Amino acid sequence: MEYRSSKSKEKQSFNCGKVRLKQERRQVQINIGMMSPQGVDLKPRRGKTLPLFTDPEIAAPVLLERAVQKMRAFNKDMDEGPYILLYPDCSEVVNVPGSEKPFTLAEYKKDLGKAYARITLFICLEKHFRGGDDTSDSDSEIVITSRSTAKFNQADTVVFEFEPRNQSTPKHKPENEGKALGHSSTTQHGQIVISDTEDMGPPKTNTNKTTCYSTYTDLYAPCVEEEDEELVAVNMTSLLDTEMEEMNVTLPAIIANLSQPIDHGRVSRFNISRANVWDGAVRGFKRTSYSENCDMLVKFTDDAGVFEEGIDSGGPRREFLSLLMKNLKDRPIFDGPDGHRFLVYNANAVREDEYYLAGKMIAVSVVHGGPGPHFLSEDLVRYLAGQPSFKATVNLITDEEVGKALEEIENAASVDALREMTMRHSTMLQTAGCLRHVASVEEKKGIVSDYLQWYIIGRNSSVIDRFKEGLSALQFLNALQQHPTLLAPVLCHSEKRLTALELERLFKPDLSPPGSNRRLGESQTLGYWADYLLDCEGL
Repeated sequence: MEYRSSKSKEKQSFNCGKVRLKQERRQVQINIGMMSPQGVDLKPRRGKTLPLFTDPEIAAPVLLERAVQKMRAFNKDMDEGPYILLYPDCSEVVNVPGSEKPFTLAEYKKDLGKAYARITLFICLEKHFRGGDDTSDSDSEIVITSRSTAKFNQADTVVFEFEPRNQSTPKHKPENEGKALGHSSTTQHGQIVISDTEDMGPPKTNTNKTTCYSTYTDLYAPCVEEEDEELVAVNMTSLLDTEMEEMNVTLPAIIANLSQPIDHGRVSRFNISRANVWDGAVRGFKRTSYSENCDMLVKFTDDAGVFEEGIDSGGPRREFLSLLMKNLKDRPIFDGPDGHRFLVYNANAVREDEYYLAGKMIAVSVVHGGPGPHFLSEDLVRYLAGQPSFKATVNLITDEEVGKALEEIENAASVDALREMTMRHSTMLQTAGCLRHVASVEEKKGIVSDYLQWYIIGRNSSVIDRFKEGLSALQFLNALQQHPTLLAPVLCHSEKRLTALELERLFKPDLSPPGSNRRLGESQTLGYWADYLLDCEGL
């Protein structure tokens, strides 16, 4: 009996261990941004917010280390540290706000009352954060002060303090004046007070005027940009969020993770005619009841009317998405040779919001089990993924005059010839900001490269940004920025070498009846045919 009891306890502890291990491996997604000084205060930098998968029980020092590592991976121009971790109100992350409990992500989320995906923390250079120590003695002195976190949860509130005749704003005058960040100083007339949450205690205010003052600060409090992302929980084999771990992720796993928010109990219907796939797709995507989080119910109106329930990965849905990607390639919003198309500005497409729609169609097609476009330029995809490299060639330019001008500059054999070509095409180069004085013939490469980057990216930046907004559907853009190596081939054209086995499977032999003399000869011929394909593959 004792033996049986001990074995039972051992089994129970083993099973609980598995459950506990699974729970420990559950990670959550938050957002990490970057703050930099703008004037006298710290502000979030636009376009620098990145998702970060981490353990809910992570402490502040480890979270700071991973946040800096993540930022360095996507921002090669980051300054050397040390960095510190900040709340949205510019206070340093040490304890959970409003308590003495050491910071953990789970405790902060619990007190904040938001989903993990709506939590945004920031990193900032320590020298910028401590820069508030230097204050001026002039009348226009700007002092960074602190107010209660409970009263001012929306941080970075800017208050212009003045003294009207009938009423006054609340003033906070501690004993020490002109101290560093985190302390208040005596305010002067016309002084700017920047509110954060690192105060040592709640300020004393005039209770008769608190309501008006709070209304004023609420109206003028700037909003910190946060990406509205769905909660993503990822089960991983390790708690370390490292580059090696990302290298082990596969494309099917990424797509499966992105498709988790899809509700298979609801559908969005598409009525498609094969004669005009684009028109039916636009009507379906613009329908007010459409949601990318619903399954797709496709009906082709020019056939028997067979429905696709959205659960099967093939059938009408996949056919529709394949036809849609083929139609998208020929839309006027794209230019460039086949397999290397890039976005161009089109006034009518801007009015119809076609750039946003095109990005959304691509994201929905990939996540819902359809094909990718496989025609976008590698340079455009690298730009979308946040990678700075640019390797475009003159062959991408379809405008004959522009292409000819760039070829003349590229083929200049001497400095004098290069100067002559730049002056001949000075108007074109000046429009792109590439006109410069050349001192060596090697500068022609830089001129051509700068013009190509302006031609493909710079002049079309507004429509590219709108395209990115559509591509953000179902978190596809975030996944592209995290795993560009895996997802870029889904968007770009990639040449695949045909193997002997694949070519052999393309043909089905029409054989004679078994046992006949002709069948014996045909079997031998099939062997020769397979050997021939293998020999061709080895060439």
